[in-house]
Amino acid sequence: MYLLLVFYLQLIAILVCLATPTGRAFMDRADLRKLTWLHTIRIPVEIVLFLLVERHFLSTYMSVHGTNFDVLSGLSAPFIALFAFRNGVRNKPVLVIWNVIALALLLNVVITAAFCIPSPIQQLAFDQPNVAVLYFPMNLLPTVVVPIVLFAHVIAFRQLLNRK
Repeated sequence: MYLLLVFYLQLIAILVCLATPTGRAFMDRADLRKLTWLHTIRIPVEIVLFLLVERHFLSTYMSVHGTNFDVLSGLSAPFIALFAFRNGVRNKPVLVIWNVIALALLLNVVITAAFCIPSPIQQLAFDQPNVAVLYFPMNLLPTVVVPIVLFAHVIAFRQLLNRK
């Protein structure tokens, strides 16, 4: 349950950034190109998840053999970063579309993971629940890595959809 508490605290921190002038100024100063590159972190995360599934510490749902295709976000991030920022100009439509797809993939894996963790809300993977995320260092995935990636998408949408 502490995973859920920490995740909610991270969501509150993101909302505070959106709600305060200082937080919005921070988000507006962020380098969108670097934030796009940041999503390459999803590649090693997905490799580790795949290995944990193979070792029966996570449900098959958490790998590409199941419903997790989040690795596509990480693999496409360098190409998007290179293509969308060519010649010093941002290709806004490409970035918006990519962020929508990458955010949908992130939400898919987060919701699936939540339903696979042994808890009162578990709906999936009763034969092999997601036990790895209950232990260090894998508990950093839902408490640190996912909120950072989510915050990168929030910042990107703020900058891309801002009418200024």
